[in-house]
Amino acid sequence: MNRTNDPEVNTIRAGKKISLLKVFIKYHELIFFLSWRDILVRYKQTVFGLLWAIMRPFLLIVVFTLLFGQILGLSKDTDIPYPLIVFAGLLPWQFFATSLQQISDSLILNQNIISKVYFPRIIIPISSTVTSMVDFFISAIMLALLMVWFQYTPDQDILFLPLFIVFLFSISLGIGLIIAALNVSYRDFRYITPFAIQLGFYASPVAFDVAVIPENWRLIYSLNPMVGIIEGFRFSLLDDRNTLYWPSVAISAAISFGCLLLGLKVFQTLQSDFADRI
Repeated sequence: MNRTNDPEVNTIRAGKKISLLKVFIKYHELIFFLSWRDILVRYKQTVFGLLWAIMRPFLLIVVFTLLFGQILGLSKDTDIPYPLIVFAGLLPWQFFATSLQQISDSLILNQNIISKVYFPRIIIPISSTVTSMVDFFISAIMLALLMVWFQYTPDQDILFLPLFIVFLFSISLGIGLIIAALNVSYRDFRYITPFAIQLGFYASPVAFDVAVIPENWRLIYSLNPMVGIIEGFRFSLLDDRNTLYWPSVAISAAISFGCLLLGLKVFQTLQSDFADRI
């Protein structure tokens, strides 16, 4: 914090560089406090409470299994139980969509805190990401139970799963930081983001295997970074070697880390004006 010549006026300036690791270590209590507050607010005065985190993916699995698996007959092209294919794709997508929406709105929803108290502003979008992790882990437990139900056991390829989780976290936080920072000055993003998420859902292999995409279009299709991440989850959890297109994994890794670095840079550049513009 730098002080002006007027002793009654304090000017708060952003730091020169954002370090996620330092923020996590130094402000971990504040991050988890804000995350817990968001969880309580989200499910406050709801009849089912945290059960909504179970009901939403369950209902989507039922719909997708009936639509794509039975009506369109995609379940006939694989020996893996189709509900597992859907759930393994829905797991990363649900985290991406939920965290992106919450991060993009996080600064606006916490404007009272930002305008009154100083702390690293990036704590707010990080806490939103942690909040989304709660739904992610609940869904992961559901997937594990579903795999037990179908007597399906993953093999050593599950060791790749943490790598794809890192990709997922990086791209979600990176894009979220960019939208959150821009959303402070341009509130149009509050309306653009849900629409873009919906388009991304239909453009990603959430409810179907990427093998249905013709080979000559697969590289172009893989420019969507969620393609490599979703297929990576299926590869790690379901041992689906035949459908993992490794160039898509490389593309997803590059775009994910690129988005994270860009998001940190944009957030760092614009954060000094958040208190004034919000």
